[in-house]
Parts: sequence; structure tokens; C-alpha cells
Amino acid sequence: MSTLNRRKFLQASAASAGAAGFYLTGGVTETRAQDSPNNRLNVAVIGCGGQGGSDLTSVIGPANATRENLVAMCDVDDARASGHFNSFPNVPKFKDFRVMLDRVRNIDAVIVGTPDHSHAIASITAMRMGKHCYTEKPLTHSVWEARQMKEVAAANRVATQMGNQGTASPRFREGVEAIRSGILGPVSEVHCWTNRPIWPQPGRRPKETQPIPATLDWNLWQGPAPERPYHSSYLPFNWRGWWDYGTGALGDMGCHTMNLPFMALRLTSPTTVEANVEGTVNNESPPMGCTITLEFPAVGERGALKFYWYERRRPPERLTSLVTGNLNQSGSFIVGERGTLYSGHDYGGVWQILPQTLAAEFRQPAPTLPRAPGSHHQEWIQACKGGRAAMSNFVDYAANLTETVLLGNVAIRVGQKFTWDSANLRATDCPAAAQYIRREYRNGWNL
Repeated sequence: MSTLNRRKFLQASAASAGAAGFYLTGGVTETRAQDSPNNRLNVAVIGCGGQGGSDLTSVIGPANATRENLVAMCDVDDARASGHFNSFPNVPKFKDFRVMLDRVRNIDAVIVGTPDHSHAIASITAMRMGKHCYTEKPLTHSVWEARQMKEVAAANRVATQMGNQGTASPRFREGVEAIRSGILGPVSEVHCWTNRPIWPQPGRRPKETQPIPATLDWNLWQGPAPERPYHSSYLPFNWRGWWDYGTGALGDMGCHTMNLPFMALRLTSPTTVEANVEGTVNNESPPMGCTITLEFPAVGERGALKFYWYERRRPPERLTSLVTGNLNQSGSFIVGERGTLYSGHDYGGVWQILPQTLAAEFRQPAPTLPRAPGSHHQEWIQACKGGRAAMSNFVDYAANLTETVLLGNVAIRVGQKFTWDSANLRATDCPAAAQYIRREYRNGWNL
């Protein structure tokens, strides 16, 4: 199959999926994906260092064993990306993703592995051009951006996937099916926790100035964020601890650790959100610890429930005492009338039913969820080629999960409980929340 015919196939697959079937197929007709070289996707990567580099390796493979075609690479820091840049010397390199997308016309799909503040603008720019999109978690930096990602993905009928990799685990999907089987009885509480932040969250900007490294385009790295003088305290890792660039512990781990209960209980949007913060709240950095409480309404057969998120705090002793051995650094408890499911795992793929008497009567139900065709990345690749929608696609799932996660950060910043109107993206009793639901962009970076 020629490159032209392959691209026509991909475009025709997307066009042939009717509106009713889109949410089942991720925007492309479900077909049996072929593994021949002529059916490889032409993939571009935005952010080739750090997690983006890991995504690149998972999708493309080593240079001498390519699974898909790498046709363009983009990173604002040549040094940070040098390992992957050097592995693919003949692939065009760019610093500005906008230039890359404009000049490289044969891109079928993009991977976005940038810091949080650039996720939405890179992803939406690509999707509006008809590119399939894999974006790291959290999907976006703000609640409004998450809603835009959902709407743009649906409008452009592209195959999408958020990088909460545990979703593809067979054991994760068995956990979803176990909870939905009713073995726990009616669920009234969920408790998730993390040991993060494990990076500095200083709350004060550095006063000294530093020279910008020669390999780094600092202006492009800042992207839509407010313009600041360069300082090494921001990157390559510690941007997570600055509101301008990161989303704190919630953004770093929420889309992983909250994933299992959120999917299993078919949660969508909370009605109220509240934060109890350790120390003082400031406009520069997230707190060093907090508890977030989200209230979800009764829907169908599921009753109302409370969802708790803990940063550097532990769940109640009545739950932790159920666990034999040390509590994992991240995990969740899903609490029902008959028993509790404990996931002592960052991604939710390791779990057990408590107490043991209830576990003894449990029988794993027949599968109701499709199983991933290998890894999380492979599931997205199959969707791009006309297969079933990836489980964590933007339209059906990932944007909703991200909105809920990031509402916790809004509660941290406003310092009060608020009522959430999801349809209108508005905290009805907290006008101050608007500035955190939708942030201002720097000139030249508007969506």
C-alpha cells in the first residue's frame, strides 16, 4: 500500500464512522489492523525528553526495529532530547511544534509529552489538523482546556488516548468488572492517596537570574504560561511544583490513582468540591499536603458517594488497618456496604477484596470490557488504524476524569467549598474560581 493510499484509508475510515458509532470506535471504523510496513502510522513526537521520550520508545521502538514511522521530532531543548534525537539522525527535528505541523505534511498522529501547561495547545493544534493524538496525563492544565480537548477530538473524529498507562492492564480491567459485579454492595466512599509531592513547592519565585542554556528555547518552553525569567528551579522536573507550569500532586498522580474507582463507578462530574490544605495557600505553588473531598450525586442504581483524595496524608485508620503489611505510597480504597476493594498500586492494577471472608466468596465475573491488544500505546495505535476506541480516549473518558482531577486544584486555590455546574463549567457560589477554571494565555498562544 503506498503512502498516499494508506493516508486515504485512514481518512476514509474516520469519515465512514457514523455519529452514533463514533463513541464506540474512537472516530474510525473498527477493522482488523494490519502489521505490514505499508500500514505503519506516520508519527510525530512533541516533547522527546522525559516521559515523551518514553512514549516515543513505546510507539516507535528502537531505531533498528521500528514499529511505526517516526517522521518528525520536536523539543525545545536539544540537550534534553539528545538521546532520542541522536537515535534517529535522519528524522527532521524542530523546536516549535507549530512549525513542525505546518511543514511536515505527512503526519498521521502525534504524541504530546510536554509539561502540563503545553498539553492542550499542542494537542488541539494537531487535532484541528486531523491528527490522531496521544497526550500525557493530566490531559490538560485547566478544567476548561479538558472540555476543549473533548470537543475538538469529537469534532475532528480523531483517535485519542491519555497516558494513564494502567488503564490497559488486564488486571485493572478485571478490577473494574469486579467492582461493577456488586460484590462490595452499594459503594458510599472512595479514598485515594499519594506520597507526592516529592519535588520542591517553594511558594516564592527565585530572586536571582540565571543565563539561559544555549540548547534551550526558553520562550517556547514557557509557551502559553506567563513570561518569567529563566531559572533552573523550574526544569527539567520541578515544574510540577509551580502553578504556571504544573498541576501539583493531583495532576501528577490523580489520573492514575483515581482511575480505577472513577471508571468502575461510572463517575462523571462532582456536585461539590472542597480542599483542606496543609499550611497556607499561595499563587505560586501547590501546598505540601491536603485533603480533597468531592461529592458525587446518585445516578441510576449507584447511590451518592464521597470521594477523598489525600496528598502526603493517609486514609482513615479504619481502612488502613484492614491491610496486612505496609500501605503502598499510592493507592485507593473503594468502600461498600459488604466490603472494600483495596488497590495498593499507583495505577490500580494490583488489588484485593477485603475482608478475606468476602474475598473467599468472590468469583471473577465474565469479561464485559474489551482487553487491550498489548500495551496502552498499542491500544491507541490500533484505534488510529481503524480499531476500537482506546479505553482512555478523550471524548468518552479521559477529559471527564481530568476535569474532576483538576477541580481539586481549583478548590485548593479558592480556599472554600463550592458547588459545581458542569454543564456551564462554573462554580455557582464561588466567582473567584473562574480564573482557575480557565486561565489567561500569553499573547500569541491563544487556542
